[in-house]
Amino acid sequence: MSLDYNEKNIILAKNLRKNATPEEKHLWYDFLANYEIRFQRQKAIDNFIADFYCHKVKLIIEIDGSQHYTEEGKQKDEFRTEILEGYNLKVIRFTNHQINTNFRGVCKYIDTIVKASLREGGGPL
Repeated sequence: MSLDYNEKNIILAKNLRKNATPEEKHLWYDFLANYEIRFQRQKAIDNFIADFYCHKVKLIIEIDGSQHYTEEGKQKDEFRTEILEGYNLKVIRFTNHQINTNFRGVCKYIDTIVKASLREGGGPL
């Protein structure tokens, strides 16, 4: 099944890939780019752009900076997660702080989630 996306977000997604945050670059270049299961960066889905997306296990990984901790940011994230879960996707979030201080733990958690999903048949988590 193909995911719906807003075509206007394709150019924005390309720009976000070029201008990734240090934490997004770290997770991508030091783990996900060479991970055994393919992930995509800045994937347009519906009216959103997911930081990282794995089609095989229907997983979205979001890296949250400080704007996500305001009341407005939290509400937007909840709305966004609800819409994305409507596509039968699982959304997991990490903070910039977690990437910077517990990178190995973040990678291990992602690996655990992916492998558990694959054991369950590669479908939704």
